[in-house]
Amino acid sequence: MNKKIIAFGASSSKNSINKQLANYAAHLFENVEVELLDLNNYEMPVFSVDKEKENGIPQVVQDFYTKISNADLVVISFAEHNGAYAAAFKNILDWASRINAKTFQEKPMLILATSPGARGGSSVLEIAKNRMPFQGAVVKGSFSLPSFYENFDVVSGIINEDLKNELLHIINSIEF
Repeated sequence: MNKKIIAFGASSSKNSINKQLANYAAHLFENVEVELLDLNNYEMPVFSVDKEKENGIPQVVQDFYTKISNADLVVISFAEHNGAYAAAFKNILDWASRINAKTFQEKPMLILATSPGARGGSSVLEIAKNRMPFQGAVVKGSFSLPSFYENFDVVSGIINEDLKNELLHIINSIEF
């Protein structure tokens, strides 16, 4: 039976470049089933203990947590907003951590980031590398794609051979 990968861009942008990168990277693994999530399908109120006390944990949070439970590997590409996580990702993480502080349930994870700029979301990727283990992720690899629009094509994926080979090397090193 094929292993299951849950992949998503940690962004609420409808045309998220991070969602494109997460989808591309997940499909580079062989003999897997990939489910691509869209954080827009998990909209909810901004987390607060008061809202949780009044209304409980929203069903979409339970749904997200269950998706993670059913994954053999999680692939996340982080959007960088002002040097950190996008609000949409931080909100779902805050809510899901109320179900289990180890939100990612000791699942292996590949973390990515990209941006239109030359740093490729490296600030948020560094934050994620340090934080995801505390959230129950077993980070198996990380990759930053700089200058997305110069290095990625919708049809071909990563077009810079050195960057493509770097990502393939990381993917080939991940066992799950």
